[in-house]
Amino acid sequence: MNFTIDRDVLLEKLNIVNHGLPTKTPMKVLEGIKIDVTDTDLFLTATNSDISIEVLVRDSSLTIQEGGRTVVPGKVFIDLVKAFDSKKITIFLIEDRSLMLKADRKEYLINIMDPNDYPAIDFVTLENPFTINCNVLKQTIEETVFACSTMNKNPMLLGVNFKLMGNTLVVTSTNSYRLSQKIIQVDDYPEFEITVPAKSLDELEKSLEAYEENAPLNLYFAKNKMLVKFNDVLFQTRLLDGNYPNTSNIIPKSAPIVVRFNKDELLTAVNRVSLLSPGDKERDREITYNAVALKIDQTHEVELSSANNQGAGKEILIPTDITVSEPLVIGFSSKYLTEALKVLPSNEVELAFINSLRQFTIRAVGNDSLTELILPFRLEN
Repeated sequence: MNFTIDRDVLLEKLNIVNHGLPTKTPMKVLEGIKIDVTDTDLFLTATNSDISIEVLVRDSSLTIQEGGRTVVPGKVFIDLVKAFDSKKITIFLIEDRSLMLKADRKEYLINIMDPNDYPAIDFVTLENPFTINCNVLKQTIEETVFACSTMNKNPMLLGVNFKLMGNTLVVTSTNSYRLSQKIIQVDDYPEFEITVPAKSLDELEKSLEAYEENAPLNLYFAKNKMLVKFNDVLFQTRLLDGNYPNTSNIIPKSAPIVVRFNKDELLTAVNRVSLLSPGDKERDREITYNAVALKIDQTHEVELSSANNQGAGKEILIPTDITVSEPLVIGFSSKYLTEALKVLPSNEVELAFINSLRQFTIRAVGNDSLTELILPFRLEN
């Protein structure tokens, strides 16, 4: 193996492959990046238990003197390429024991691993793609993935559910205490339902940072696998195996109490009030983490309050619009509300309540495609 390439081009591709490297693994070889060099092409591959990424490097700066195959420790390799300040780097094997990185007056040797120990990756066949706009997918991930569970009580809740029915793609995430649901209109495609691990979607979103926002993405499916193809990148993730909970009846169709706020004013107030809320997070009671209370009385003013053993806080908010059938006092996690507010694509938001014990919704005014839902809890007297 012997090739020369522009340092910046190589680093850009390595930054994508890096999202497939495991943080911990019992298989030492998976800490490496597999490098395949043919007579004309350079391939970089990384994989862990959830994700496999393969990048085909195509660039006019790539000059191949000799093909070959090896596995190089991923973090060290990326860090060294990043540290080089030369325009071009020459990379070659020395007696199948070490990889040499050479540029100008710099020479660095890296010990390599046996490529025969690297697992074969069965990428999904590139047939019958489901096409979606890159920016739409990135935004959908951002708007839903945060609401997934971080515990293993129900493994299906560790992922985001994608369900296509007709021309409507329903994307849902929940941890049983809150829910985020995005509705997207798409072109004709056979109906499907998959649940993608949240961690995989996080890495996919990062991998797409340099991809053209309005360009199409092709998604391919096989049993328990999904592959996303963009540019010369194959990004494959495992899918969660099981039935996702039926959430179709969780979102209320109407509510007697509807309050609209300037989003930034509400977000700022909630953040301030939560500074004096109970902050001890019990693993099985995440719903009460950073608890605050919201109160609406006959004056139609909205009061936010919190208290802990260090003090108490209260703020009065003037909503931009309000419909109230009766007074309301409701408690909820300020963390859940702030995270929901941050992803809503509007300066004005609408909170809809049924009563103090039922789940309530948060939406952007004038945009019903994204619904956030939070389960409240009983306030202590």
